[in-house]
Amino acid sequence: MARRIYADDEECISCGTCEEICEDVFRLNEDTSRVEVIEFEDGPEDLIEEAMESCPVECIYWDE
Repeated sequence: MARRIYADDEECISCGTCEEICEDVFRLNEDTSRVEVIEFEDGPEDLIEEAMESCPVECIYWDE
């Protein structure tokens, strides 16, 4: 079973770093300005990991 990525939009501060790093997986919701995961599986794990490490509030993680 593939790992899924989870982003806690309640903790998100809308910095946009994750979207800049990996726009195929993350985007900021236009209405809430909070992070959304748009591609759960088969995303580029190296870029997802970079986005996780770059998140200033650490609100992105693997949901295993």
